[in-house]
Amino acid sequence: MTVTNGHNGNPSTTTLLHRAEEVNDLIDAVKGLIVPYIKAADDAVAERATGDIPSSLNGPKNNVLVDFQKPQELAQRLKFTLPDSGKGKEGLLETIQQVLQNSVNTWDQGFLDKFSLIACNLGWGGVRHGPFSAKHQFSPALTIIEKTTAKTLAHLFGFTGARAGGISCQGGSASNLTSLVVARNTLFPKCRASGNGIHDFVIFTSAHGHYSVEKSAMICGLGSNSVWPVPVDELGCMKPDSLRELVVRARNEGKTPFYVNSTAGTTVMGSYEPFEEISKICKEFGLWMHIDASWGGPAIFSTKQKHKLNGTHLADSLTVNPHKMMNVPVTCSFLLGPDMNIFNKANSTAAGYLFHTSDSGDIWDLADLTLQCGRRGDSLKLALAWIYYGAAGFERQINHAFEQAAYLATLINQSDNFVLVSKDPPPCLQVCFYYSPGGKLSDDKEENTLRTKAMVEKMILRGYMVDYAPGPKGSFFRVVVNCQTLPGTVEGLVKGLEEVGHQ
Repeated sequence: MTVTNGHNGNPSTTTLLHRAEEVNDLIDAVKGLIVPYIKAADDAVAERATGDIPSSLNGPKNNVLVDFQKPQELAQRLKFTLPDSGKGKEGLLETIQQVLQNSVNTWDQGFLDKFSLIACNLGWGGVRHGPFSAKHQFSPALTIIEKTTAKTLAHLFGFTGARAGGISCQGGSASNLTSLVVARNTLFPKCRASGNGIHDFVIFTSAHGHYSVEKSAMICGLGSNSVWPVPVDELGCMKPDSLRELVVRARNEGKTPFYVNSTAGTTVMGSYEPFEEISKICKEFGLWMHIDASWGGPAIFSTKQKHKLNGTHLADSLTVNPHKMMNVPVTCSFLLGPDMNIFNKANSTAAGYLFHTSDSGDIWDLADLTLQCGRRGDSLKLALAWIYYGAAGFERQINHAFEQAAYLATLINQSDNFVLVSKDPPPCLQVCFYYSPGGKLSDDKEENTLRTKAMVEKMILRGYMVDYAPGPKGSFFRVVVNCQTLPGTVEGLVKGLEEVGHQ
């Protein structure tokens, strides 16, 4: 078995990795663009004392600070799109050059607007771009890129309306929190000004859902007790019948159910829940349907795997984290939806001193859609990866990762010393199993837990770091593969576990 390595955006099949050479080459190339960008600001220092930009004999004045254009004009100029096939190093550098040329050079002495955006010299160890994306005026190119990237991503999940799109947030938990605020303020608009008032709100989430739902409830003043866990079936999926029963019960108790958090790729088992059935219940009772696809959402790029996400187009909002399955640098999370005007209406406080309404009615100051003000240009991370690898490259990587998860599950199943907890093949990229010498798993939960924890610690000394999670018979191994995991790595893990288990 082999791994797909995306060297220079043109993946080749090999059992070797050349990541160090690839990254070194890219860093040198990007450095060659960024250093002159900063130097241009340094060279313009003397001009700032004159109060104007000197005329040029060779053409128009050279404004180092910004080449200002209206959003629509810049969008037409950039013609930014995300490709199916990767454009490799050349496409990556071309895009970065466009971003620099059409961004505010906050290194320039003339930048005296809100916020100081100059990174200290040491901060450039990881090559990055300074401008943030609170509003279009500060980050014109990044605004175009975020809107285009989010809209393209939203289309993959079936949000295809004219106002469909999304926003980047500072992680999946923040995306989930934002969705909860949007849901409450949309379904109960008076809460924007008056708080939760007489409402005893109830949120529903899978018993295997992410803990961020409870934290979001606490932040919103609902309290963690407002989150009702919905039982799951033997596959770890929310049971629609149980959801409906809980909604009816909440109503009968005089409470106000309003939000359902379903999951695409649960944290432990990697389960994908029945979104179409859940949607019917949400529509029946007028509930907001959110899908937390932080982990399992990128499977949408794979023709082989995207059926697991059937029904995502029915959601009111959806979280997806490219920094997980797609290996995009942390942090990169998006909250997507069918209508961004809803996000704006739910979150905007009409802060005229910062955000200015567009004459076209389109929303360009993206922070007004979120709970943030100052924002990193996290969407650029996905955009550059997309240009480099292409959607087809993402598909190859994701297919490879699912193949390695299936391979690991098969090896575990074939051994007499393990008991597989996950399905074979597993629904996502994590494989869960117990160590059971001779095929006999102890009925003592504590014994199984102690064995699992001890083996996890010993495997670190062998160069393997894996996780564990609580299960019905004590804690079990939870191994998460990724798009760069090699078959030999999987084989070595199983061999190492068997040897450690015998010790």
